[in-house]
Amino acid sequence: MGKERISGKKNADLWLRFLEIYKKHVVKFIWVKGHANHPENERCDELAVKASKQKELLIDTEYEREVQKLKLGSLGI
Repeated sequence: MGKERISGKKNADLWLRFLEIYKKHVVKFIWVKGHANHPENERCDELAVKASKQKELLIDTEYEREVQKLKLGSLGI
């Protein structure tokens, strides 16, 4: 997945942040058909819908810290 494919997509800012850090980990992408009674997919959908309806979400401080480290590392700091 390249940055050029993200432009204009939903949650582009999150995808760009993800693309900066996912290579640090062993990631296996598996396509799962949505709304097919897959328990984990259904749970993720439930959580995403619930979060989307909240007015204020907590900041993921560990994620933000990791992004900051990567930014500083790319600057040679």
